[in-house]
Amino acid sequence: MYAWIWRKLPFGLAGKLTGSLLITSAVVALLWYVVFPWAEPLVTPFDDVQVTQNDQGVPGSDGGSSPAGEENPGDGHDLPYDTERNNTPPSSPNE
Repeated sequence: MYAWIWRKLPFGLAGKLTGSLLITSAVVALLWYVVFPWAEPLVTPFDDVQVTQNDQGVPGSDGGSSPAGEENPGDGHDLPYDTERNNTPPSSPNE
């Protein structure tokens, strides 16, 4: 198909390059201004993502707010592993 289009474009190499650029620009404009706006409502259900926080099953979280002056351990800063155990400092290359 592309070879057929290339053969049908007139005016030698310069005309073929210019014609190819114009055809490509027309196809891109057609897609951008006609096809994509038409197809957007069809794909919107797949793009409509809502991130919600569900505290069920999250360790250390009771789903409520903590009383004044108390630190809530479930504020999203809990790590699921121990940071104190097996945390040896790196050895220097001279040791």
